[in-house]
Amino acid sequence: MIPARFFLAFVICHLSFVVAFGQGQHFSTRDKKAEKLFYQAIDSYQGQFLDKAAAEVKKALDQDPLFTEAYILQGDIFADKRQYEKAIDSYQSAVQTNNPFSPNLYYVLANMQLTIGRYADSRSNFQRFLETDQLPEPKRQQAEKAMRNCEFALKCIANPVPFAPVNMGDSINTRYDEYINAVTPDEEWLYFTRKNPRDAQTIDQAQEFEEEFYFTRQVDSTWLTALNLGAPINTHGNEGALNISPDGNYLFFAACNRDDGYGSCDIYWSRHVGNKWSEPENLGGVVNSAQWDSQPSFSSDGKTLYFASKRPGGKGSSDIWKSQLQPDGQWSVPVNLGDLVNTRAEEMAPFIHPDDQTLYFSSKGHPGLGGYDLYFSRKQVDSDWGQPVNMGYPINTFADEITLVVNAKGNLAYISSDKFGGKGRQDVYQFPLYREARPLLTTYFKGIVYDVETKEKLEASFELIDLTNSKTCARASSDKVTGAFLLVLPTEKNYALNVSREGYLFFSDNFFLTGTNLQGKPFLKNIPLKPIKIGETVVLKNIFFDTDKYILKDESLAELQKLIGFIRDNPKLKIEISGHTDNVGSAEHNLELSRNRANAVCEFLIQHNIAKTALSYAGYGFSQPIDVNTTEQGRANNRRTEFKVVGN
Repeated sequence: MIPARFFLAFVICHLSFVVAFGQGQHFSTRDKKAEKLFYQAIDSYQGQFLDKAAAEVKKALDQDPLFTEAYILQGDIFADKRQYEKAIDSYQSAVQTNNPFSPNLYYVLANMQLTIGRYADSRSNFQRFLETDQLPEPKRQQAEKAMRNCEFALKCIANPVPFAPVNMGDSINTRYDEYINAVTPDEEWLYFTRKNPRDAQTIDQAQEFEEEFYFTRQVDSTWLTALNLGAPINTHGNEGALNISPDGNYLFFAACNRDDGYGSCDIYWSRHVGNKWSEPENLGGVVNSAQWDSQPSFSSDGKTLYFASKRPGGKGSSDIWKSQLQPDGQWSVPVNLGDLVNTRAEEMAPFIHPDDQTLYFSSKGHPGLGGYDLYFSRKQVDSDWGQPVNMGYPINTFADEITLVVNAKGNLAYISSDKFGGKGRQDVYQFPLYREARPLLTTYFKGIVYDVETKEKLEASFELIDLTNSKTCARASSDKVTGAFLLVLPTEKNYALNVSREGYLFFSDNFFLTGTNLQGKPFLKNIPLKPIKIGETVVLKNIFFDTDKYILKDESLAELQKLIGFIRDNPKLKIEISGHTDNVGSAEHNLELSRNRANAVCEFLIQHNIAKTALSYAGYGFSQPIDVNTTEQGRANNRRTEFKVVGN
């Protein structure tokens, strides 16, 4: 958009001629009184006495209704006062005086109309501007881009998307500003920022504000009264742009002008332990730069942080970047998300959905309806990001739309806005997200990890592995005090799950979600971990064979690699690999099949440098069932591969 003082430069330029040569004819008026009042208005305007300037320029126009420069100055004054309709009327009056500024006036007038969503009028005035001869090329390009935005906006308005925002109510919204930050995958907790007056009883009296984080819990579909998140996250300074990792264990936020900062604003993180957050730490000089770094969003893969930054090397003034948490706890050098996401303008407020495939963000650079618009982009097969899609009207308008949060199910979105009345200024709203803008369906796995013998709650590491390629999709951990965990599961994939802790046998499970219609239905299950000792067994749930075959399927690779890692971490152990079947077929045939399957696993381990002396194998046929053989599910459970600790 064009700065409000754009035309004052023309006015002052003409004024300089008047001062230098004393020739009033350089203005469009020959009325000395009008000219004197205009000079007074210029002085008041430059001193930022806007009301006084407005009164003086009105008197000048009363004296000479054809005073072009006075209309221009009046438009600038109204623009500075954010009275855009009045500013437009003044600029239009200037155009109608047959003045020498018409081409540039059309440009400013068109931008002002675009600012308040008068797209058809704006397009017409941009067209008039572009019909001018010998335009500067940068200005021509800006006008052409703005004109395309007008045409885009008109198409969006003609084809609106479903949008029915609902105020979140008194438990969250107040007369102050509230900004949505995060909602947990189980939709039990919601986090937001509230802008409180620092030292005044009413918002109208306040001169300074303090931004602090609040949280609320949903019980029986009702959000409880929000509470201040408190120390050590909230301080007497300003905190903003909070993000909670999908597993609930990490909190990221931005803080500015701190003593340990690297730039104007830095990103910090804290870990959840029991019912407390640890003392926040600066992410360091790799993620944070000497510039502005903010608006973090941590992916469900447990390692990728997306954020906005004004660091050098970007495409525009603010870009979206990503950094990955390495196994040693260090952060990788940030990588720009590239030309499809970032533009020469500003990109802000990335939100990576728990599906790890859909990125929502705000931009001034992509085709939009004015100011910042909300967009989404899908991750492609090669892990690059696809062409961003504008979320449409009326979600996007001529005003700034900056922050969007989408629940894990993908059917509900949250925004902050001051456009719908509300309780105060910015309020938090929720609305059903229309289907085309939804992410992939996700569900989640939730429970507690504990010692099977002592019932002590345990901290353990989780790995979710794509069975089709053996790649780790997500990492998480359980709380070291409560043992609680939450792991997001994007659907339409089949996963192996590995849960491990030093001194314990690992836990194996799987989730077959391809082709299912879970509708976000969660998996709720506690995980018992067994201390390593002779006689304990583990069912290897991700060892797969074709029916009546004993050749290992490719999907078994992830589990076999975990078994290899476990044996190498515990080199003194001796283990037995055992095969088991259901009772379909003869005992002799099943005994041989189970023995061959156990041997296939042993041979794989030996081929990957596991000592033969650490291994043995046995087949038990259907002699040791762990479930009934009268149902398909029971028979499937009985068809299994196990390992047992037989020595140490």
